[in-house]
Amino acid sequence: MKLFPRMKLLLGAGLGASLMLPAVALAAEGMPQLDLANPLTTSQVIWGAIIFVVLYQVLTRNGLPLVASVLDERAARISMDLDGARAAKARADAGVADAREATAKARAEAQGAIAAAVEEAKKAAAAQAETLNARLEKQLADSEAQITAARAAAMGAIRQVATDTAATVVNRLTGISPDQGRLGAAVWSALAARGIG
Repeated sequence: MKLFPRMKLLLGAGLGASLMLPAVALAAEGMPQLDLANPLTTSQVIWGAIIFVVLYQVLTRNGLPLVASVLDERAARISMDLDGARAAKARADAGVADAREATAKARAEAQGAIAAAVEEAKKAAAAQAETLNARLEKQLADSEAQITAARAAAMGAIRQVATDTAATVVNRLTGISPDQGRLGAAVWSALAARGIG
């Protein structure tokens, strides 16, 4: 394959050298290329025309159809590659659209799950707070009842202590034992005036 272009180059160089020999020989008389009276020039023109026609026929029948078929094959391959690339791009675009849709759907589901979890946590917190409030209310009511009972017991004890103390003081000061009914009523009204009874 590489030998054929070299041969063409050698043949072209030899042909060029053989065509230049008459020109060098006749260079002193003027331009020999335009001297059509010279038989050498006439034969060169005829041979040039024959070679041109032969090359034209060879190229139009063999060379140019090969080049055209290569160009057509290349254009068909490029067209197939472009069609394949367009189809791949369409598939990729569809994949991207599917991925975006799936991402949006997953995001919406996640938001829904988060909202449901928050709502559930709020309900659980409200139920727990209600339970704790009920327990605290019960404890508060029990404590108030205990305080009321303790206060009543303390008031009863204060009344008794105050009555006994007043009776002892009156007995020591006067030497007379006071009337328990009157003394109890006086102690009761004194304690009531101070907000203790």
